[in-house]
Amino acid sequence: EMQLVESGGGIVQAGGSLRLSCAASGFSFDGYAIAWFRQAPGKDREGISCFNTNSDTTHYADSVKGRFTTSSDNAKNIVYLQMNSLKPEDTAVYYCAADLFCSLNPDGFGIHNLWGQGTQVTVAS
Repeated sequence: EMQLVESGGGIVQAGGSLRLSCAASGFSFDGYAIAWFRQAPGKDREGISCFNTNSDTTHYADSVKGRFTTSSDNAKNIVYLQMNSLKPEDTAVYYCAADLFCSLNPDGFGIHNLWGQGTQVTVAS
């Protein structure tokens, strides 16, 4: 079964850091685009980064550019989201998803409905 599982969420003080993991199982993420999205209570789901495994490049939303960084461990089939200088407005459930092409638009993203279950990030002020 193809699936994505996020981990690494938690509670952190403003200005702190967290590293989220998105582990793929049942398939290799080579050739896919792995995107991170987040959804805060009462808000629409927001795309924050998309990692293109073919070009090894990442596109970031302006809201996280310069603070968040994506990396990957191909041997472990994991994509990471390093989040630094966290702000209370970063509080949300964070999801990863896979598709053939990068997009920060969550609508329609996720080939084979490949979305993780989400991990909660809470940034305390």
